[in-house]
Amino acid sequence: MKFNFTFFIGLIVLTSLSSCDNYTPSHRGFSKLEQIKSTGTLTVLTRIGPTTYFKGKDGSTGLEYDLIRLFAKHLQVKVKFIIPPTFNDLLLQITKDSADIAAAGITITSERQKLMQFAPPYQSITEQVVYRSGNKRPKQLSDLNNGILEVIKGSSYIETLKKLRLKTPSLSWNVNSQLNTDGLLYLVNKGLIDYTIADSHQVSTIRHFYPKLNVAFDITSPRQLAWAFPISKDQSLYHEAVIFLKKIKKGKILDHLLEKYYGNSDNLNYVGNCKFRLHIANRLPAYEALFKKAGKENNIDWRLLAAISYQESHWNPDATSPTGVKGLMMLTQGTAKQVGVKDRTDPAQSIWGGALYFKQRLKIIPQRIKDPDRTWFALASYNVGFGHLEDARILTQKQHKNPDKWLNVKQFLPLLSKKKWYSQVKHGYTRGGEPVHYVKNIRSYYDLLVWLTEENQIEKNVMAVKPVPLTKPQNKALNFEPPSL
Repeated sequence: MKFNFTFFIGLIVLTSLSSCDNYTPSHRGFSKLEQIKSTGTLTVLTRIGPTTYFKGKDGSTGLEYDLIRLFAKHLQVKVKFIIPPTFNDLLLQITKDSADIAAAGITITSERQKLMQFAPPYQSITEQVVYRSGNKRPKQLSDLNNGILEVIKGSSYIETLKKLRLKTPSLSWNVNSQLNTDGLLYLVNKGLIDYTIADSHQVSTIRHFYPKLNVAFDITSPRQLAWAFPISKDQSLYHEAVIFLKKIKKGKILDHLLEKYYGNSDNLNYVGNCKFRLHIANRLPAYEALFKKAGKENNIDWRLLAAISYQESHWNPDATSPTGVKGLMMLTQGTAKQVGVKDRTDPAQSIWGGALYFKQRLKIIPQRIKDPDRTWFALASYNVGFGHLEDARILTQKQHKNPDKWLNVKQFLPLLSKKKWYSQVKHGYTRGGEPVHYVKNIRSYYDLLVWLTEENQIEKNVMAVKPVPLTKPQNKALNFEPPSL
């Protein structure tokens, strides 16, 4: 997952509606849904971030991006995204009917429900206090007064803090009107502020890249994220969104998207993360050119090859397992012979052979299976063999689940170590839990490699903001910011 964020600013221009007799009526009398279908454009407010909408290695991506694109396909229209400068601006614009939908990880709150209409929720989160490792962990709200607590303007966190202050009158905080939550998490990671508040799914994602961030405690019970609509008597678009969300929940499409973006977010612990970063500095430089060459010539991201190699050998060319596999890519004798590798301990040969073998794994996965599932299946096959992978897919299908989705198949692979299940399939027993951990680890290493080898756009955005004094609030009056949502 890389965060080379690109801003797309767009304004919707409603064109004339025409009929077969060239009559051009006004929008009056046409429902919101009819207008959108006639113009062919759905206008959506969103925000840049790893949990919403960002520029990935293959183009625009993100949970909100994927959900909106699916909804636009459901409506048979195109999407125009608008990125307001701040989250508070985004909320203000949807209340003013400046767009059709706001899709930006918006928490449903009682105050916001007075100003906008929410679709059925698609994700549950909690709001969490975040601090930096090495600093004393705050255990209760009153402990936050020992440092600087800063939150973003327009966030639900302010509403939460105001309610909590009824029981903890000494509670105080600063409001930042320039940065988003990712920016404040960056400041906490750098030690420039002591605490901030973020949604749990944001924290689990960003901790992958900022391992010094820790969760102190939750300040809310589970809350819901949902799309927001302007309050209107015209419910046509809203009702269509309800139908769509019900459809993707029933079809498990939403589950697969959540797994795609959060399936490995909490996999790499602090020690493993730091060890990996140390090896990136000390070991990877000796082999990086080889990974890049093999990746380019086999049309595979070199960082994925490097992640596979790290999982296999921790970039140790002399690594040998008890079963006799060797080298940076830990090839078996049979695999080495198959891909033309004569010396498995030679880094160049091992990396080239591993790239060829992984390319073969990708080719034998059925063409109808698209990425990212295709890559996860190929990785599992690299580890456990295609036969055992197919056995797990057969078991998945027998249980009336989709065998073309990694989210489903990874639940059945571990069952291949139990006689009740492996006796039903062709290739028999295997330690099926291993490929599940194998894929999860490689996904973590790959995401972190991409992050570390690309421009840190979060840092760039923070540095572009005009510095303001960072001081602890001196009195309660500082907690009252200008009116916001």
